[in-house]
Amino acid sequence: MGTPPPAFAAPPPRKDEAVRKAQLKAMKRVATGLLAVALLIFIVALIYEPLYPWLGYVRATAEASVVGGLADWFAVTALFRKPLGLPIPHTAIIPTQKDRIGKILGGFVQNHFLSREVLAARLRSMNLAERSARWLSDPDHSAALARHAAVGLARAVQSLPEGEISDLIRTNAVARLQSVQLAPLLGRLLSVVATDDRHQVLLDEALELVLNGLEKNREGLREKIREESPWWVPAPMDAAFHKRLVAAATRLIEEVKADPHHPLRLKFDVSFRGFVDRLEHSPEVIRRAESLKLDLLASPAVEEFASSLWGKARQAAARYSPDGDGATLQPLARGISAAGESLLADHARLAQLDAQIIDFVAAQLEHHRHEVAELIAATVRQWDPEVAAERIELAVGHDLQFIRLNGTLVGGLAGLVIYSVVQFLK
Repeated sequence: MGTPPPAFAAPPPRKDEAVRKAQLKAMKRVATGLLAVALLIFIVALIYEPLYPWLGYVRATAEASVVGGLADWFAVTALFRKPLGLPIPHTAIIPTQKDRIGKILGGFVQNHFLSREVLAARLRSMNLAERSARWLSDPDHSAALARHAAVGLARAVQSLPEGEISDLIRTNAVARLQSVQLAPLLGRLLSVVATDDRHQVLLDEALELVLNGLEKNREGLREKIREESPWWVPAPMDAAFHKRLVAAATRLIEEVKADPHHPLRLKFDVSFRGFVDRLEHSPEVIRRAESLKLDLLASPAVEEFASSLWGKARQAAARYSPDGDGATLQPLARGISAAGESLLADHARLAQLDAQIIDFVAAQLEHHRHEVAELIAATVRQWDPEVAAERIELAVGHDLQFIRLNGTLVGGLAGLVIYSVVQFLK
């Protein structure tokens, strides 16, 4: 058989325990003192009763007080230890039955404190969503939260090995890109662009770019025409040709921009949609796109990009180190505070968030409540019996001493009544 686990000694008493211990001792002295006074009165009355018969009432009262006080002293003491150290059955109940008490206490907490109904009602009264939102909206709290989050992230990033993370980024990126066919993906993206003829905006931008290019490069274009024209063509004819070319191009661009049904737009639409269709369905286009993709992924530039990306991430994280001035965290802090204020203003979202929190927390606690009961039972089981009895007596013993006081007083009153009735009936 295995050796039983050692009993756990209780921790050193705190200040409030010292106060309770002093109060318990004081109450014990009061209860014992009252019992001693009753015993003294009983002895004196018993001695002088033959001389003064009326002392029979005093003697009967004191006698019953002593009996009641002793009975209650025995009952209270038997809870925590064996009275006078005698091996009386069914005494020292708490030390000898602490395992059963711990199991019952755990079951009581499990069934009456950790039930879903009790937990949900308690959590609902706490208004956790509103409290959280109010806490976040406080500038001091949002600033502290932003700093903790940023510093934690910075430390995590700085602690990661640079070479391994760069390889991981590159490997994952390459693996992801290798598994995706770019041409169909690009085709689907352009199909979305073509919805509601939004691709015509691309044509407008291209035409505007050409128009600006003609305007900014008039002299360069004139010089190019002069250089390319035959030597025998007069310069005035080159200038006239340049002027008419620029004017015609400008006029055409303006017409296309102004007319949504211009033939050039229709041709562009047909060409664009044909290009999209080839990207999505043409095996040749897809094959060529995949070949270009693989050539690009094999390029050293990809590895350099991954290294530079992680290096920039580390540099960005370094700004949020504990030694930073905190200025870079102000946008994040303001964002957290604004989120809290926004949530406070939206009562519907607060109610929804509260319901989600209550449902999650209550479900988790209810699911694990048997573990809480087992923890209580196991903890009590490992307590040292004597120390456990001492701690429990310290917690409730002060009030239990009133039982002794009441037993002494009520016992005396009962004795007086009984003696008086007997004397009356004689």
